[in-house]
Amino acid sequence: MYQRILVPTDGSSTAEKGLTEAIALARLTGGQIRLVHIIDAMPVAVGADGLAGYAGEILPLLRDAGQQILAAARQRVVAAGVAVDVTLREMLAGRVFEQVLEEADAWKADLIVIGTHGRRGVRRMFLGSDAEQILRSASVPVLLVRGA
Repeated sequence: MYQRILVPTDGSSTAEKGLTEAIALARLTGGQIRLVHIIDAMPVAVGADGLAGYAGEILPLLRDAGQQILAAARQRVVAAGVAVDVTLREMLAGRVFEQVLEEADAWKADLIVIGTHGRRGVRRMFLGSDAEQILRSASVPVLLVRGA
């Protein structure tokens, strides 16, 4: 059934809940997991004028943090006995959900599992929801795992 499970992660407790569900599903189906972390470099690039001296330092820090997030999540999956690989994506334009959908298509995922904050009302309207956009636009099933 679900053999290729894509799990976007940002290291948050909500993402960890999504990963827990993905691990459980992969164990049940004998599937594998691909962890993806998206570095949103656009704020750094846009703010480069004001941060000219720091922009060259910030992106490597973001990359290192992303690698650490992926390594910790990978360790959890390996400890559960599930096959796993990781990918780090960097974006300079667009939205995170677009990167997740591109990764799902490129890797031929059967399922996307995402932890979501479950924002409602005005907070959702102003902050937007990458999880909601993935749910609306994905060509494969999406499992949303609600955080606290």
